Amino acid sequence: MTRNTVSPAGSDRRITIALYAGLLIIVLAAPLFIKSRYLIHIFNLTLINIIAAASLRFIAVSGQLSLAHAAFMSIGAYTAGILAKHLGLGPWITIPAGALVTMGVAILIGYPLARLRAIYFSMVSLFFGIGILAVNQVLEKYTGGYSGLIGIPPLFSGSKVANYYFFTGLTVFSLVVLHRLEFCRIGMTLKSIAQSHMVASSVGINESGYRIFALAIGCLFVGVAGAGFAYYSAVLSHSAFNFLASVNFLVYVLVGGIGHFAGPIVGTAVLIIIPELFRALKGFVPFIFAGIMILVIFVMPLGLVGLPSQIASSVKKIRERKAFPDAP
Repeated sequence: MTRNTVSPAGSDRRITIALYAGLLIIVLAAPLFIKSRYLIHIFNLTLINIIAAASLRFIAVSGQLSLAHAAFMSIGAYTAGILAKHLGLGPWITIPAGALVTMGVAILIGYPLARLRAIYFSMVSLFFGIGILAVNQVLEKYTGGYSGLIGIPPLFSGSKVANYYFFTGLTVFSLVVLHRLEFCRIGMTLKSIAQSHMVASSVGINESGYRIFALAIGCLFVGVAGAGFAYYSAVLSHSAFNFLASVNFLVYVLVGGIGHFAGPIVGTAVLIIIPELFRALKGFVPFIFAGIMILVIFVMPLGLVGLPSQIASSVKKIRERKAFPDAP
């Protein structure tokens, strides 16, 4: 007689799924217990930023760190906003259109960037980001220039709760697709390229092609985030997509933990929601934000998501020292 056994990997996977399912239930139930429209507004912004941060991390999986992510987000936002305002198209057309246009621009830019690595890719992406924002100014007739794009029709008559459930669905969809891509053969290939591009090239992997793919998919979903933001804010200005916004996305990923899929989710939630809880302190909020970043960078190199494993490792070492005090 054989006995059914569950492998450790299978058990970990079930635990992870259960945790994500529990988190989703909490998120869906939140509006039933939170009556503050302002808090729901903050949650909506958090959901949009989670999509943007998660898409940036997907690009980072291939060993690239983009400093133009907010500029790419602006492409999706302005595309959706212009189509909605001037052509009267609905979100089921404008949001995919914004995402696809963003991905198309990313592919065009990706060809000259594909062979650059690490800091060089980041520096050149920054210049491209500045160029994208400059183009928005040139197209002032459509984008509104410095005055911004005003009059984008809101979703669900501006209902915060209805928007909350819409963005929850959009975020879950985006995360599921990004998760599937990261943990399939394509994702494994991207990680191998990040670890050693020379080894990847030696076994016949099209390194440039995969890097362009990672950039395209990451920008596709930041385009989704941008299009959603356009509808939610109803007003678009260039200041919302400047270099600081790109840095914020990167900070969300690093604080949460760039090595874990849940890193951007945790990092974004902590760095957006926690400062809001201390909003009464007003002038101290930037210091709270900076304090969290410094604490994570110097004390938790694996990010907030890696904290449990870091604690477990420390406890294990302490126990080993107590059990073998004479060990070197």
